[in-house]
Amino acid sequence: MNDRRGPGRSPRPRGTLTWFAAVTAVTALTATTACAGGPAAAPDPAASRPASAARASLEGVWRMDGYGTLVTIKGRSLRTYETTAVSCLPGVVTGTRAGAPDARGRSRFTVPDAAPLTVTPEGAGGARLTSADTAGRRTLHRIAALPGRCARRPSRDPRAVFDVFWRTFAENYPFFRAKKVDWAAVRDRYRPRITARTSDAELFAVLRAMIEPLHDAHTRVVAGPARWFAGKRPGTVLPTPAFTAHVDKAIAAGLGPGVHPYRWARGKVSYADLPGRIGYFRVTQFAGYTKKGDYAGDVAALDRALDAVFTKGRTRGPGALRGLIVDVRLNGGGADPLGLRIASRLTDRGYLAYRKRARNDPRDPARFTTPVPVRVRPHHGPVHTGPVVVLTGRLTISAGETFTQALMGRSPAPIRIGEHTQGVFSDILDRGLPNGWRFGLPDEEFLTAGGRTFDGAGIPPAVPVPVFADADLAARRDPALARARALLARSS
Repeated sequence: MNDRRGPGRSPRPRGTLTWFAAVTAVTALTATTACAGGPAAAPDPAASRPASAARASLEGVWRMDGYGTLVTIKGRSLRTYETTAVSCLPGVVTGTRAGAPDARGRSRFTVPDAAPLTVTPEGAGGARLTSADTAGRRTLHRIAALPGRCARRPSRDPRAVFDVFWRTFAENYPFFRAKKVDWAAVRDRYRPRITARTSDAELFAVLRAMIEPLHDAHTRVVAGPARWFAGKRPGTVLPTPAFTAHVDKAIAAGLGPGVHPYRWARGKVSYADLPGRIGYFRVTQFAGYTKKGDYAGDVAALDRALDAVFTKGRTRGPGALRGLIVDVRLNGGGADPLGLRIASRLTDRGYLAYRKRARNDPRDPARFTTPVPVRVRPHHGPVHTGPVVVLTGRLTISAGETFTQALMGRSPAPIRIGEHTQGVFSDILDRGLPNGWRFGLPDEEFLTAGGRTFDGAGIPPAVPVPVFADADLAARRDPALARARALLARSS
């Protein structure tokens, strides 16, 4: 999700390309108070005990499968709590019921600066929570009451801050084994360094040192506008305005003289017709398509662009495209459903995009929620069903990667040209600390039909070609784009 609040999430551009905007947005969030006990505190029995008198109403307290999140619904209000075995902090997500429940008991909650949430009852003690800007759904189970620690005043002691930070990763991060990181050893190394007198600068340095070896672009810690850290895969260089300008010039040269792409969505979506009835479609972000930045506006802006690109003339008859190049090499992420909307214009039959699951046992990193299938559904209108080439690279990040994965089930399958994507797919689980800082981590896996994930390594290209190498940019060359054009010309 991007610039939105889903369950247990915060407004954020998901990917690395928008770190700078993300940090500003994250630090602008109101610091909330929280409760943190000592490191040996036992889980409250109320957190797992079902209510004795289950009701069909949504009123009450709900525990979410995975995500370490509790949801309370009282009257017209919805709010979340961020929990671990040692803490319970009020979450950033609050909603207000819009109107009365429908005939199924389903309620819609508006959320400030975010897409609305929908909560649907499922049986006496269950419910389902969905958000328009997030693929999949969350499963809720009714419990008797909030744990007692949710009512206790939090400690801002640096040791309590450390404990909440370490525990949240311990209970939710799925990739310690893959990253070859012993998280218990990390605690043993750094916890003795933290005392009641540890300064903010010292504490931040420790938290950063703890997560930096994960090399994960969906991990972060934000202690203020000038003090923040976000991970990245080794070898990844963040794009600067100068770098982006060089990329644009290389792509323009690769498109050829006289080719001027049409642009929509504040320049984040563009298209050009190339000789030989080949189309070039570029998306640099799945968010921020309007000045307001709301998800509904993003959907409307993207649909306008897609309607202009995928016309009857380009998809049917003698003038139809013989092939389409989709360029997401400089895509910093955003809202997964926007990528699915594009995928729906590239098929005339539905298929599985991916299955999502979240880590679901604080003690066992191998246990996950039941995978939720997410499908690509054909658009009711003109669609391109011919050959597709997808250009990817290490700056294809987050929603840029889930979009790439969503295209892998298409028939005919796209050909991927370029370099491995960044290797981060999960939504970011945004969390607070007792001292008001924010941090984030992934807790999900996106599975292919065969059960494979691409976390860490990223999605590999079928045709490896250097992407935005210094020498190529200096010479205004784009070998990946040239290879894609040549391949489509031959296949046509």
